[in-house]
Amino acid sequence: MQKHILLFVIAALSLVTCKKEETPNPSLNIPSSYNDSNFSTDAAGSLALRSQLNALVNEAKRGRNTANTVEAATLTSLYTAASPSVQSATLAYFNGLLSGSNGWLAELAKASGTTYTPGIPTGEGGVYGGYLFDENGLEIEQLIEKGLFGAMNYYQAQQLLRTPNAANLNKALALYGAHPSFPNTPTASKAEHPDAHMANYAARRSDSSNVNSLYNQIKIAFITAQAAMEQGADFNAERDAALANIRLNWEKVNAATIINYCHSVIGTMSGTAPTDAQKANALHAYGEAVGFMHGWRNLPADSKRITDTQIDEVLALLRAESGQTPVSYVFITEPVANLPRLQQVISRLQQIYGFSNAEVEAFRNNWVNIQSR
Repeated sequence: MQKHILLFVIAALSLVTCKKEETPNPSLNIPSSYNDSNFSTDAAGSLALRSQLNALVNEAKRGRNTANTVEAATLTSLYTAASPSVQSATLAYFNGLLSGSNGWLAELAKASGTTYTPGIPTGEGGVYGGYLFDENGLEIEQLIEKGLFGAMNYYQAQQLLRTPNAANLNKALALYGAHPSFPNTPTASKAEHPDAHMANYAARRSDSSNVNSLYNQIKIAFITAQAAMEQGADFNAERDAALANIRLNWEKVNAATIINYCHSVIGTMSGTAPTDAQKANALHAYGEAVGFMHGWRNLPADSKRITDTQIDEVLALLRAESGQTPVSYVFITEPVANLPRLQQVISRLQQIYGFSNAEVEAFRNNWVNIQSR
């Protein structure tokens, strides 16, 4: 009996000793800021692509003045110049929309140098209220710029993040439009490295007092992903979760901004006797919404929450289906019949992304302006 008790005590002590010798699971140390030591070197190519996109868009914007005729050859040269070029970095599907004799670059050039009257889809379009529209009331400049934020910037970033390492994370951060300092403002006078491209819109959609804002969630995800990479393979799960958060919240910024512009058009065109300037601003906001949505079409299915079927549904509500002739001007010529379609876009995106009613309401705001950032 005593022998059995002794064996039991020895076994128990052995168990305690084993437990004491077990190595506890390591915990990820997440710093408060992003390490910028190699950012400039790693991100040089991404920053160059951003500059090339900006040059293309600036040339397109010349068409807002009827005194300027934009040449298709010049737009094409800016699109294809350098290595890598905007063209070579762009999703093949979207590249097909831009290029060719009937592509968006050519159509923008055809519309330049003249004026436009919404509701009369003749000729090639022209300038109305300080913006350049095609004959159907679609602002191709906005399709190019806002579409490339998805079809080039996000497309390249998600491809890079499939091979997760510190250099690729820096490249993706630059493609997002942010700097390691995460200033939460696109205003050059308020930051040495102001936010650009999608980071600019993340700042606009984010109340800086809200720690759960989209801008802050993306910032934390980048910092967490970098920390996990620096601290080794034990933290691959944390790294992958952070990268997934970057992708999803980047996509949410895109959707939130479409909601913002739908709110804007509804608000303007629900008013009493809007002026031509207000109508043009509404059609401009509408064009931005179309561009932001179209840029996500045909992106790899495993890199986004929204499906192409759902994108086509939204584009149909916007009367800008892929492969169809858009009927964009009706949102300002026949608002009573068409504004409900924009409310449907808001509701559909809210459903897809699980936005709360409070979030959808907050997306009306440009928080950068409200908070003087």
